[in-house]
Amino acid sequence: MLPIRDINPTRRFAWVTLGLILANVAVFLLWQPTLKSSGAQQSQAAQQAFFFCHAEIPYEVTHHTSLAEGGAGAEQAIEHDYGADPEEAAALQAALAQTCPNKSWLLSILVAMFLHGGWLHIAGNMLYLWIFGNNVEDRLGRLRFILFYLIGGLAAAGLELAVSPSSAIPSLGASGAIAAILGSYLVMFPRARVVTLLFFVLPVELPAIIVLGGWFVLQLFSGVGQLGTHVNGSGVAYWAHIGGFAFGYLATRLLGLRPPRAAPPPPPPPPAGWSH
Repeated sequence: MLPIRDINPTRRFAWVTLGLILANVAVFLLWQPTLKSSGAQQSQAAQQAFFFCHAEIPYEVTHHTSLAEGGAGAEQAIEHDYGADPEEAAALQAALAQTCPNKSWLLSILVAMFLHGGWLHIAGNMLYLWIFGNNVEDRLGRLRFILFYLIGGLAAAGLELAVSPSSAIPSLGASGAIAAILGSYLVMFPRARVVTLLFFVLPVELPAIIVLGGWFVLQLFSGVGQLGTHVNGSGVAYWAHIGGFAFGYLATRLLGLRPPRAAPPPPPPPPAGWSH
């Protein structure tokens, strides 16, 4: 299922949601080496180097160091996650020491929320953010919405770290923060109609509880299935999605936000012949 829009009007324009989308797109096009490398292999190598230097890496956060400065422990994490031999792991460490010697593991947690691995990655994330973010912003208010978004991203990163604390694989993307928005939307607008492409072809209107509830169940099953492997071969941080969604859902309930009450039906017309 691919949601393409919801039928859920807002009272005011979602400037913060639009600003977040523009910020993500600007980072993807202007800062990441998305448009700066010629050739597929060169572009992929440049992106990977960029992610090592700027994205969140669980090992770095839990050990308060960078892979370049992590010594033997970081080298073992590289060997484990990439199937590298000691010489290859040492060569990567040496390359990182030259390319990004002063990486801040703390700042990388925030920076990673604005990085994306490719065109489909950012397109999907921004679509979900626009469809569901505008209504959540409308209910929360602009300041509370931006705080909710950022804290949701941190909660998503926290659960991913708890599941894979020693991973040397870069973790990036806005999907954890957006998952928090989805969890919040489910609490506040469970019956809102969402136009969804079934099998990516057939447009149908479904209630948000089906679309977002189904999305969460898929993340949960995929995340549990991922626990039996030492490397995430899919490239998807399912536990970040689960953590963000759970935060959004629980935080919204704690804030006391509920679905808007339906407008009362209009009074029946007076009998014929009566006047006011």
